[in-house]
Amino acid sequence: MGREGKGVGEHRSIVVVVDDDRSCRKFLLSILQRAGYAATGFASAEEAQAAIAVKRPAVVLTDVQLPGVSGYELCREVKNEYGNEVAVIIVSGDRAEAFDRAAGILLGADDYIVKPFDSGELLARVWRLAGRTNGKKRASDARPGEMDALSAREREVLDLLASGFDQDEIARALFISPKTVATHIQRILAKLGVHNRTQAVALALRRERT
Repeated sequence: MGREGKGVGEHRSIVVVVDDDRSCRKFLLSILQRAGYAATGFASAEEAQAAIAVKRPAVVLTDVQLPGVSGYELCREVKNEYGNEVAVIIVSGDRAEAFDRAAGILLGADDYIVKPFDSGELLARVWRLAGRTNGKKRASDARPGEMDALSAREREVLDLLASGFDQDEIARALFISPKTVATHIQRILAKLGVHNRTQAVALALRRERT
């Protein structure tokens, strides 16, 4: 599995595609890359979350049915962390009822597309959302080591780590899953430019003393 896609210049909008169907994922990537987007593909939400923490995309295209964390859950996490700085389009092949679309929108999705779809329509929707998000300042542009780069949830996780909580205890305290805690910790390490939890906690404690 893992990441798929081509290295590209900074001037091109980044689009993340999340779909465990390899053929569908490659099809979406080919459409986006031919249109000039810096598209990368992942087979699971967890892989996508780790990549998003390192390099913020303009748009995330995610299927609903994924192994482990679902597309709906990924949408909620992305929106909780980044708000309107990252647009989310939910792509579904078997959840086409009105209440399914409503559920996606209530979770913060910016758009909802049902398979099969027209490639031109898909590109038009991506273009609209990418244009909106590219104009916003992104927290990931902050220099490594800056605590201000962390989201409110990431600060909560780091504070609990600094207080001696382990991963399971943090999950219970924040009413989230241990997997989600692990994803938050990966993002914290990436944003602070450190290699392990001990270094992240040390950086947080030094910041408190200054």
